[in-house]
Amino acid sequence: MLSRITQRQLEYFVASGEAGSIIGASERIHVSSPSISAAITHIESELGVQLFVRHHAQGVSLTAIGHQVLKEAKLILEQMLNLYTIASESMNNVRGPLRVGCLDTLAPMLTPELVFGFGRAFPGVRITLVEGNHEQLLKQLRTADIDIALTYDLVPASDIVFTSLAQLPPYVMVGEHHPFATQSAVTIEDLATMPMVLLDMPWSREYFLGLFSEAGVTPNVVMRSSNMEVVRSMVANGVGFGIANVRPKAHLSQDGKRLIRVRLAGSNRPMQLGYAIAAHTQHSMVVNAFAERCRVFISDQYIPGMAAPSYFDPQVVRVA
Repeated sequence: MLSRITQRQLEYFVASGEAGSIIGASERIHVSSPSISAAITHIESELGVQLFVRHHAQGVSLTAIGHQVLKEAKLILEQMLNLYTIASESMNNVRGPLRVGCLDTLAPMLTPELVFGFGRAFPGVRITLVEGNHEQLLKQLRTADIDIALTYDLVPASDIVFTSLAQLPPYVMVGEHHPFATQSAVTIEDLATMPMVLLDMPWSREYFLGLFSEAGVTPNVVMRSSNMEVVRSMVANGVGFGIANVRPKAHLSQDGKRLIRVRLAGSNRPMQLGYAIAAHTQHSMVVNAFAERCRVFISDQYIPGMAAPSYFDPQVVRVA
């Protein structure tokens, strides 16, 4: 199944086509050259065609098919701009209270751009942010203490409607001196005998321990914490490895030590990131507008505040 091409990637492509170079596009739209190059490569891979001929010193020229795609890309971006114009004109209709729940481990990354960005787009909305674990969020949805929750698909429930927006595969995090820090990938079986620091939150711990039970092995849990930042710090200090799904852009624990992200090989069930609302409930225009923002801003290609899904540390080039 083809992955989607984002608006940002189209903007980077158009800027490069009009500027005639990656560097020129970078200076024009104030985005790094590697990010622009990666966007162009993704679009070419997605469409299965070569859009540019690359020259020395990062100059580029459009191919014949590239000219056609550039024309269509401009039309798409213009139509998307029209959508924002329509939304802006109806902004006064989106007003009132909005109570958003967010999973503890997701809140530092998602809420600045997604939740408070919504408040800036619709000044008439009064936002209340509530953080908690998955169990707490579901309870608050059922008691109508929150309107919508940003969370995972951890517990199926007939009275809760969950909309999946992106997959978050599990990965392994280790300190920079851990034996696995130089590995490009490890398996669950590789981890079984190594000391583990477990994120001990309701339902999340069952997910992480389930990765081992599905492989027929038992993890060697030496430390637990319900706080992800505590887990990250213990991992960075060499207490053991950790498994996580969220992808913070920061590579340091809060005490300043380096964390290495290693790919977890095998068919491991990913977390489904999305939003949950109570079933059989009439939702306000504010809630519907925020749900639409979630669908626009969260995808497998981009999640606010998180590192790219393809990023792993280049450990293999390390020399002893």
